[in-house]
Amino acid sequence: MKISRRAFLSSSAAAGGALVLGFTLRPPHHGEIGAPSPENPFDAWVWIRPDNSYQLVLAQSEMGQGVYTALPMILAEEADLDWTRVKVVQSDFSRDTGGSGSVVNNFVPLRRAGATVRALMIAAAASAWSVPEAECVTTEGQVLHSVSGRKSTYGELVEAARRLPLPDPAQLHFKDPRQYRLIGRDTQHLDIPDKCTGTARFGLDVRLRGMVYAVIARCPAFGGTPTSFDASKALATPGVLQVFEIPARAYRVFTAGGIAVVASSTWAAIQGRNALNITWNLGPNANESTQSLRRQMQHSLAGTPAWTSELHGPDPDTIPAPTRIETVYEFPFLSHACMEPMNITMHLRGETCEVWCPSQCANRSRTVIATELRLPESAITVYTTFMGGGFGRRFQYDFQTEAAQIARHVSGPVQLVWTREDDMTHDFYRPTGMRRMRGAVDDKGRIVAWSDYLVDTAIGAFWSEPGKWKPSGDELPGDLAYPIANIRTSFSLAESAVPRAWWRSVESSFNVFAVESFIDELARAAKQDPYQFRRRLLELPPIPKGKATSDQRPFEPQRLVAVLDLAAKKGDWGKPLPPGRGRGIACTNVYAYLAQVAEVTVERGAIRVDRLVTVVDCGQVINPNGARAQLEGGAVFTLSAILKEEITVRNGAVEQQNFDGYDVLRFSDAPKFETWFIESHADPHGLGEAAVGLTAPAVANAIFAATGKRLHRMPFRMDESLT
Repeated sequence: MKISRRAFLSSSAAAGGALVLGFTLRPPHHGEIGAPSPENPFDAWVWIRPDNSYQLVLAQSEMGQGVYTALPMILAEEADLDWTRVKVVQSDFSRDTGGSGSVVNNFVPLRRAGATVRALMIAAAASAWSVPEAECVTTEGQVLHSVSGRKSTYGELVEAARRLPLPDPAQLHFKDPRQYRLIGRDTQHLDIPDKCTGTARFGLDVRLRGMVYAVIARCPAFGGTPTSFDASKALATPGVLQVFEIPARAYRVFTAGGIAVVASSTWAAIQGRNALNITWNLGPNANESTQSLRRQMQHSLAGTPAWTSELHGPDPDTIPAPTRIETVYEFPFLSHACMEPMNITMHLRGETCEVWCPSQCANRSRTVIATELRLPESAITVYTTFMGGGFGRRFQYDFQTEAAQIARHVSGPVQLVWTREDDMTHDFYRPTGMRRMRGAVDDKGRIVAWSDYLVDTAIGAFWSEPGKWKPSGDELPGDLAYPIANIRTSFSLAESAVPRAWWRSVESSFNVFAVESFIDELARAAKQDPYQFRRRLLELPPIPKGKATSDQRPFEPQRLVAVLDLAAKKGDWGKPLPPGRGRGIACTNVYAYLAQVAEVTVERGAIRVDRLVTVVDCGQVINPNGARAQLEGGAVFTLSAILKEEITVRNGAVEQQNFDGYDVLRFSDAPKFETWFIESHADPHGLGEAAVGLTAPAVANAIFAATGKRLHRMPFRMDESLT
């Protein structure tokens, strides 16, 4: 049904006399899965109550990135709410949260909603006092009459405001940033107290009356299936209630299938699974290995690319130049390794189903669950819980589909739990690949040729229908911020059965590494300082081509120069360091404008990152506390990946089972962080993924400065071999 905002406000009498404003945070276009629900045109609400409390019902998932604080800050600032009275509630109908888009996409809708509240309160007060609206101002949940000194709280004005027509959106006035009292100030995250006291509810915390627990035995090899199984010993395990097979699901869901064990506790279910006697058919991919995949990629790099871009100028490989270099970079599969493994709780009651799910995409989860249960989407209610990390993994629909398959066999609520081993061996991994870079500089140290050939296990090829995939967008070698005239980019697909999907920053995690490392190599080949080399390139006249920033905004090279300059200054660029220590620099305009200086120590083959100085221009900073945490957390995430992590494949299966085989960064390995923001009131950029691509080249370039050895393969090893 269609509901006007005015009708929605009129219906707020049922909300205890509160003023309720419904609005939408959805972008204008959606993909096939999780389109806007016709029975609910709104996905966010703001409540102003007579007791002067405020509630924002939010349609985004909180997974530690701080949206439960940053988004309410935007609305509270524009509405002039008393921040100490703001509460946040998770909407039952949550939508996609990822791609560093929460603040970027919601900034204007939340400002508009806040400005609407402020306009209504001013109109209500002006009417009650019989004064012009222009004489009224708002501050911290109150309307003040500047002439008489009268004042009323928003709570006192709710009844009158509910009877007023909504202001014309075209006549709304946003605050001047110079008036901001909340935005731009360090603010504690609203969800932290509950997380510290243990009262916050994550997916694994859900408990329902009569609930049972399930685990699944999945074939170790991707694409394998059970040939036979004997459930007798599992059923004899204390607490085990049911054992049954569930089939795999393919396109758009990709579940492994397997044998489900349902029990009275998670422990009993795991013990029952351990007792299963299963014979596996390892399937058609049992011969795949990391070594075979590397040989395939090396063979592709030696041959003709499957796809080549239109040339900017002549073929770069034919440009005469006194100095030419060629390098191959390599990056492995990586696991998301979320702190909280996948889980979901589901209660199927005939023709309706309730779901408690730590998901980045409750709207899409609703769709795939309805499809699996053959129910209308309106029959599915998905409650989004807190989640112990997302990083793109919780954008997948496999565990939701598995839970729906199990729920058909269970009479009450059931919680499906993945163990750490399940999570590590049946993830959707960051792609693996190789990238051959060729470049040339002339006798004046200018880059005159750039050739970039990427071979990898592209995400899109895994998620597309067989035979219908074509490389496009971010899966191809990206456009350069640097204006180089003669450029060619190429791509070939590496065939693999290993599931892959979005991993924090997606392709940027290896694109920026290759580009910024190679720029450093070209600077050294030109016998120029790497910082000054970049700076001179960025000051050259731009060459129009492609998109420049990840959110399609026009590229502004002067902003990248500004962060590069400040990073060099704050990072003590050019200041001597003792032997075995070095500094590296890198910059990027992916997600935001960032530059970073890394200081490392290399001693007896061991690499230690001592210091990371990061400068960012992300437009208007909403909460510096949260923005800083995003950047520094992203850098730690990357340090773990480039120094420790690697997923390898043998006999069609992942070799790493748990953190004993998949090493991650420890607290003692963390560097000193210095993070600086360029003051700006431009529209904000996202930061959740911004630092992830930048830290790898900064560290690699610092290692070269310290040792004279260039590392090209992740994870970094001083005894690196590319054979």
